Amino acid sequence: MRVPTLSPTAYRRVTLFALLALTFIVVTGGAVRLTGSGLGCPDWPTCAKDRVVAPWEYHAMVEFVNRTITGLVSVAVMLAVLGSLVRRPRRRDLLWLSIGLVGGVIGQIVLGGLTVLFELRPGFVMAHFLVSMVLLANAVVLHHRAGRPSGPTRPAVGADVVALGRLVVAAAGLVIFLGTIVTSSGPHGGDENAERLPFLLTDVARLHGIAVMLFLAVTLVTMAKLRRAGVDRGILQRSEVLLAVLVAQGALGYLQYFTGVPVVLVGFHIAGATAVWVAALRLFLAFSVPASTPAAAAAGDSVRV
Repeated sequence: MRVPTLSPTAYRRVTLFALLALTFIVVTGGAVRLTGSGLGCPDWPTCAKDRVVAPWEYHAMVEFVNRTITGLVSVAVMLAVLGSLVRRPRRRDLLWLSIGLVGGVIGQIVLGGLTVLFELRPGFVMAHFLVSMVLLANAVVLHHRAGRPSGPTRPAVGADVVALGRLVVAAAGLVIFLGTIVTSSGPHGGDENAERLPFLLTDVARLHGIAVMLFLAVTLVTMAKLRRAGVDRGILQRSEVLLAVLVAQGALGYLQYFTGVPVVLVGFHIAGATAVWVAALRLFLAFSVPASTPAAAAAGDSVRV
């Protein structure tokens, strides 16, 4: 029997599907916490005692649906792995990146179970979200790599801009980390009896806001450097997208803070965090191009992103 094959274009669509699925599960996971359904299924891997399917109750069904979506995400990730095996030409880097998705999803499933078994302790909840961001970064890199030819790359921008790109990603990571501390100190713990971090919400929110301002400053400096360097329009567009989602996310953060942290706005803020993270990664990944690409900016030693 003839083994099916995938073209590079078809495989990139598979990686996009996996990326979107992983983004979606972050949002639905946030919905579980915001609806107070974190312990809707108090056991793991079953929902309650010996019941695999949740009882027809609001919180239990919310948590059960999220677990079901996790299963669908696992299918999307497995398709990425299988696709890398039948892609022609086959590439080792895509195979290992797709396997990384599988490892990440397995880790998330186990961590999610521990989060429930330890009754939504803040450290587990924070780790669950942060690992999701690492997994999302893996998916972004996989999708990016799947869209370019194999082989060495070279910088598409100067070394100073590459350094700023790394700083952009680091600043985004810092903002997300501090955001988890704010959330774990606030009112939405996933259950009314869930343990919270012993910090004043005003204090940690202020630190988070300072980090956002630093992130914004680094982004603006990077954009100014890109414009002066006359880089490819596609790179500028990615920087503009990052600026747009970052400003919108910052405005939403202040709005939710001054309106008493309403659930709906917090949900949009979680979605916005994933958008900012993906935008920051996509900007940095654009700073290198295949070595065979005609020079459009600074030349330099080959790098691999």
